[in-house]
Parts: sequence; structure tokens; C-alpha cells
Amino acid sequence: MSKITFIQKDGTPTNVDAPDGLTVLEVARKHNVDLEGACEGSLACSTCHVIVDPKYYDTLPEASEDEEDMLDLAFGLTKTSRLGCQICMAPELDGLVVTIPSATRNAQS
Repeated sequence: MSKITFIQKDGTPTNVDAPDGLTVLEVARKHNVDLEGACEGSLACSTCHVIVDPKYYDTLPEASEDEEDMLDLAFGLTKTSRLGCQICMAPELDGLVVTIPSATRNAQS
């Protein structure tokens, strides 16, 4: 079991258990963290956009082309932005810190 810290929209940190194998989006939902995920993790929107702490960013697998395309639609995109539905928790991500942007842009059709 790993740990993850969500930095909420208001700056408040929320530390939760994150079972390995679950995505950041699934962990957020399990702990009632306000991370939208309008497409239910099907990689069809950017509403689960999170900003990954630079300390962990290079530990993540590279984003797929489909994820990059969806990230282009995200509000407040940064160089360490990823979609929560595409980050799968694993032991090497124990302690992961992600910031939830202050807004989302839902361009889902």
C-alpha cells in the first residue's frame, strides 16, 4: 500500500492510502477527493488533470499520445501535468504528491 497526498484546490493537503494498482483518479474517488473524471477514466476528457510534484514526475511512465492530446485541453497545463486516470499507483510512487488545479475544462463531446 502506497501513500498519496492530494493538494486540494484551496491548498489544503489530504494524505490518503493508495492501493497499488489503482489509478490516482480511483484513489481520489475512494477518499472523496474532489477530482472530477467526467469520462470515468476512459481517456476522453481532461477533467482528472493533476500537477505532479517534480520529485515524482520522472518516475512515471511516459504519457501516451492519447493522453498528451487530452492534456492539451486541460486548464492550467504545466510541464508536470498528467491525467489522474493514467497514473497507476506502484511502490515506487509511494509518497506521491499531486496538486488539483483550481478549475477544469470539460471538452467532452
